[in-house]
Amino acid sequence: MPATTESLTAAEQSAIRTVVRSPALMLRESLAGVITALALIPEVISFSVIAGVDPKVSLIASVVLCLAMSVLGGRPAMVTAAAGSVALVIGPMVHQHGVGYILPAVVMAGIIQILFGVMGMARLMRFIPQAVMTGFVNALGILIFFAQVPHFWSKNPWVLALFAATLVIVLFAPRVVKSIPSPLIAIVLLTLFTVFSGQLLPTVGDEGSMSGGLPGLTELLVPLNLQTLQIIWPCALSIAFVGLMESLLTAKLVDDLTVTPSNKARESAGLGIANILAGFYGGIAGCAMIGQTIVNVEMGKGRSRLSTLVAGLVLLLLVTGLSEVMANIPMAVLAGIMVIVAVKTFSWHSIQPAALKQTPWSVTVVMVATVIATVSTGNLAVGVLAGIVILALIPARIRKLHSLKAETLSPDPEK
Repeated sequence: MPATTESLTAAEQSAIRTVVRSPALMLRESLAGVITALALIPEVISFSVIAGVDPKVSLIASVVLCLAMSVLGGRPAMVTAAAGSVALVIGPMVHQHGVGYILPAVVMAGIIQILFGVMGMARLMRFIPQAVMTGFVNALGILIFFAQVPHFWSKNPWVLALFAATLVIVLFAPRVVKSIPSPLIAIVLLTLFTVFSGQLLPTVGDEGSMSGGLPGLTELLVPLNLQTLQIIWPCALSIAFVGLMESLLTAKLVDDLTVTPSNKARESAGLGIANILAGFYGGIAGCAMIGQTIVNVEMGKGRSRLSTLVAGLVLLLLVTGLSEVMANIPMAVLAGIMVIVAVKTFSWHSIQPAALKQTPWSVTVVMVATVIATVSTGNLAVGVLAGIVILALIPARIRKLHSLKAETLSPDPEK
């Protein structure tokens, strides 16, 4: 029987009490949050360039999003921050009309997301077929991998050496040290090595401004009139639906990894509120970040809201008080961690010859179409829509013959 919102909340409260009473679990959740915060930094900064805003804007917005969703979200342990898919839809508006229109667009998008959750429309997402989900996950792995290539593919042998050392530490350190996440060990050891050896290597500080301190509230720089509405509404709709789609698909992924349900209606409404807060204090919207969620859930073994709460607090500390320390982290080390995430994310079983031989061709076509559309556009939402369109074009008799059925995203706890 599907869990109600009240029973899910009670279960979460029980889980939190369990974590608080267990020092070992609390340490595990906290360390998972630390490595998640470090994994957020390079991607958030690079996405700020796409969106046409200052890196500090995206970092502070990510702090607000992460902390707000730790409380409001429907999927514990899922990481929400300023994401690339949202940056892609904000960028064109900013380049054409200026950064002043971001705030009203983000607020409007947040209101749409709240309505989406309150009206129970998040349930529509459960009709996304498994073939599209597989393509979504595979495309994500490919995008994460190729985003890291510029950070480790270098003529400088020290960059390649740091990258290789990261892979070795992350993969083999757990055999020796089980209480500390191996990515955190790699970041600390190799950052110290870089600093004390005096090697001039690309670092986080080279990606954008690392000045400390906090900004004030985001100022409204444009008039609230019909002309502004005409400019922002296409962008606001895109932010709302792209953010919802990526967040709910990520929630499904975490549901499967942890074998636990999540409340999609609460996730939708929570994302809307978090985006409004991030718009007013930070200045840009966001959604779930799948790569960093995999870091939290798979590498750090984070399972509760404590892990994402710690991630938000650590990111806040790094941005405000430890910006100089954060700036010294080598990009090759973070790239190594994310490459392992990419490899773990990709569904290798889906492309094995034996599996392909047993899989109906229509399923494979939908999966491949999703991957191609996602990788070519860099937008996960576009890829999912392309997969659904291809599925709709396949004749009904073939879909029935191949049992190409839609599968639910969850046990539908929001009912």
